[in-house]
Amino acid sequence: MKIIKSLPGLGLTLLTLLGHQTQAAILPAAEVVTKITLAKAPSSKPMSIAYVPIHQRYYIADGGLGAVGSETEAPISKSQVHVYGDGGQYIQSAKPGYDNRSIYFNQNTKQLETVTYNISSNAGFSPNTGLFSLELDDKGNLTGNSKDISGFNAAFGDASTIPTHNSETNLYYAKQGRSNLVWVIDLNKDEKVEEIKLDLNTAGVQFHDITDYYCAYTGIKGEELALLDVDHKAVLVFDIKGKFVGKSTLPSTLKLRAQNHIAGLGYTNGLFFVYHEPEGEFGTFYGFKVSDLAN
Repeated sequence: MKIIKSLPGLGLTLLTLLGHQTQAAILPAAEVVTKITLAKAPSSKPMSIAYVPIHQRYYIADGGLGAVGSETEAPISKSQVHVYGDGGQYIQSAKPGYDNRSIYFNQNTKQLETVTYNISSNAGFSPNTGLFSLELDDKGNLTGNSKDISGFNAAFGDASTIPTHNSETNLYYAKQGRSNLVWVIDLNKDEKVEEIKLDLNTAGVQFHDITDYYCAYTGIKGEELALLDVDHKAVLVFDIKGKFVGKSTLPSTLKLRAQNHIAGLGYTNGLFFVYHEPEGEFGTFYGFKVSDLAN
């Protein structure tokens, strides 16, 4: 590694230069890397998206339909999960039975997992609520079967939060609604282990400009947290302590709507995904590269 010494008369130190390098890693304009045009109508709102590298497939989880039952049916949600290939081709849909909020691939367990609405039980008890693994067959198709991972956990806070997962530490990051707060959760504890305050002032936004319940964990050192600025069409990037690092603007042609504050979001396969409802019969997910450091 080349060591850069201070430059007399310019006052540039190694620390300053490294700071500039970190800033430069964030792309001023986000690059479209992939598009997934939905081939069938969502069963409810498309909430989040996950990529499973083992099978090279994307999984789009709907949410918003609470569990219902009858005399002949168990109380389950009718929200579906949809499978698309690496190139965006539609493969399959299944109904695991959950009101999904966050879907992600857990690098530790090698499982596709989902966090449901109201995992914190803030809004009262409901069936099939918590954190579950979704079973895949050898080809990567959803079987419709699932297993419990964790039940209610008050540490997640807001009932509508869309948590993201850090496989290295096995911690979750849950953005709280109408605020700049991100709670850090250890599944083994019933209380948050940390509270991160995102520096929205330096970013030049207010809480009502940004996504209500979603903050991505990117896994990029110094650029760990990212969220969508809906009103200004940009992805805002923060470090793990909440310090604003920079922003990557989205195409001006993107027509973001009110639901983008609460749904149609994800960070997976090194890309920040945004649901563009007006494009295509059923909408389109855009996968944006926002940093040169992303895989």
